Order: sequence, then C-alpha cells, then structure tokens
Amino acid sequence: MRINLLTILTLTLFVSCKTDPNKQVDEGTVNENKYHSNEIGWTIEIPKGWNVTQRGESQKREDKGLKAINEANGIDYDASGLKQLISFQKDRRHIFAATSEKFELEYDGEYEDQKKIVKEILYNTYAQNGIKVDTTSSKEIIDNLEFDLFKITVYNQKSEIILYQDFYCRYMNGLDFGVNLNYFNDKEKNELMYAWKNSTFE
Repeated sequence: MRINLLTILTLTLFVSCKTDPNKQVDEGTVNENKYHSNEIGWTIEIPKGWNVTQRGESQKREDKGLKAINEANGIDYDASGLKQLISFQKDRRHIFAATSEKFELEYDGEYEDQKKIVKEILYNTYAQNGIKVDTTSSKEIIDNLEFDLFKITVYNQKSEIILYQDFYCRYMNGLDFGVNLNYFNDKEKNELMYAWKNSTFE
C-alpha cells in the first residue's frame, strides 16, 4: 500500500532553517528564494518571510504522522521511499510541504484507486484520534496540469476551526507527487496560494 505522508497531522512546531537550505531537501536545489525539482520538473518561489524547514523537523513531522496513521488504521506503512522535496513555514499553522514517492503502476486506474484509499485512511486517522473534520474533493489546474485536491477543515472540541489543510496530488514521471498547504489566517493563506499557483512545470 502506498500512502503519501503529506496526508498527515502536521501540528508540530517547526524551526526556521539557519543552515544551507540545500541540505534540507532529498531531491532538487534551492537557489536564493527558488526551489527546483529535477525529477518533477517543478519550480516554486519561496515567499518572503517564510523559512525553509530543517530536515530534523521534517523527520519529526513524518514520524508523528506515520505513527498516527499506523495506529489508527492497523497498518504498517513503510515510508523509506518517500522523498522530502521543499518544506517552508511561517509558523506552526502556516506550512507548505512537498514530497514525492516512486509509484510503479501495476494496472490501469491504480493511482485513482490509491487516492481513494489515502483519503479514507486520512479521514479515519482524524476520527480515531477524536478530531472532527469536514472534507471535500475536487480538481484544480496548476500551470495547465490537473491536480486532485482534497480539502480538510479541522475543528477543536468547541467546534471552532483551528486549521485548513489542502492536499494536492498528481502522478508525474513515475512518481506520486504531493503538495500540502496548512493555513488559518487569510494573509498567510494568500501568500501560500500565490506561491503554489504561480509555480511552474517543465
């Protein structure tokens, strides 16, 4: 079973990157305020005032999400093939993260089937942890490419919204490419959306 680990709870506190940002990614390069993935053929500009996430913090997020997914769904997912592309954040609720994972298609429609499974697993992970969410699914075009979009609204016990999560995914170059936007405030949301929707693909 393949599960892109962008679809996890990402409420941990991130730390700004004070070292070489190129050491914080598994693939691609960061040049000044732009990141480029050779495997995906994708370029995105990091918004001013946002900081590249340190590798150690990305690993903590991945470990936390993997544990939550496995415990809630009774599975043992191996995330060893997951690559951290670029992650940057403004604070603990305003985060951008992109990953890729090799995905060898074994039959027609397999990727669509896997997306449905991932959505079910994500929803169940929240439910099993007593977290109320609303979800919607749709399609969105980014630089003339169609992405599957899974939107989640997360609530606290008082039914107050505490986080919005937008999960984008697309099969590209033999890879499961995923992008996760976490946000709460309109200002930061607009900055995230501008960076993502103005990113380019070769």
